[in-house]
Amino acid sequence: MKKLMTGAALAMGLASAPAWAADDVTLQLKWVTQAQFAGYYVALDKGFFEEEELNVTILPGGPDIAPTQVLAGGGADVTVEWMPAALAAREKGLPMVNIAQPFKSSGMMLTCWKDAGIATPADLKNRTLGVWFFGNEFPFMSWMSQLGISTDGKSENGVEVLKQGFNVDPLIQRQADCISTMTYNEYWQVIDAGVTAEELVTFKYEDQGVATLEDGLYVLEENLADPAFVDKMTRFVRAAMKGWKYAEENPDEAAMIVLDNDQTGAQTEAHQKRMMGEVAKLTAGSNGALDPADYERTVATLLAAGADPVITMQPEGAWTHVISDAALN
Repeated sequence: MKKLMTGAALAMGLASAPAWAADDVTLQLKWVTQAQFAGYYVALDKGFFEEEELNVTILPGGPDIAPTQVLAGGGADVTVEWMPAALAAREKGLPMVNIAQPFKSSGMMLTCWKDAGIATPADLKNRTLGVWFFGNEFPFMSWMSQLGISTDGKSENGVEVLKQGFNVDPLIQRQADCISTMTYNEYWQVIDAGVTAEELVTFKYEDQGVATLEDGLYVLEENLADPAFVDKMTRFVRAAMKGWKYAEENPDEAAMIVLDNDQTGAQTEAHQKRMMGEVAKLTAGSNGALDPADYERTVATLLAAGADPVITMQPEGAWTHVISDAALN
């Protein structure tokens, strides 16, 4: 009788015990909700995060949101950021660490008017070029440095650098001969403005050998000393990469999932499907683990960025395979 009562009491205790609570994770995106981040929205929509017992909140970015600052202030556990910004922040005292790299290739390029007489990089001399700043200018500066082209706006055969906003107006309005674009976004904004591909010349940073890593996942180094945080991030990366590979294989469905999560209503189906198709080309070839050779190329590009490099010394401890190895192997 005692055994029966004990068993019954145990059963009642188990029945009344609360279910294991999912671990909360907050992800800060680099930019607004769009197919550039489809893998995370797919992982959320398809339940991949839930399968890993994670309750994930995705915070969109925007022109007034600095992912590094959000991470530093404790507003997110993990953020999507470009490596130049992450390494610059690390050198300035914010120890960001790359734990995964879903994007294998860079989508940055310079888009130029063909009728301006531009056919090769050498033709960029004496031109006005639109360039994004806030850390996005350094691949461009490195490229110009390698070409021996001055960017001070004064030297003979140099270039005039126009600080470009996040739009394509300087090209459309002929204020610049070339502007910065991403293969998956601004280039198509130019096309949608009524310009044909035949009227343009593009120079992909990847082809010029000065591409830097984009859209990696970063956390604060101090948090990696916590085994519970490492376990949580391992599950997060595993689910996120499952989302990315699903998005690659099902681009149209992924684009629609992104649209469902766009609270602004600013995105369109056509643009997001086109963007997802281009983004899939950049994530292809990555299982989520950072390629050390890509990292070294990025560092070399940043160190060679002319008189004002984004970093001044070789970084140490800026990336780890601990989480991606546990998540993906």
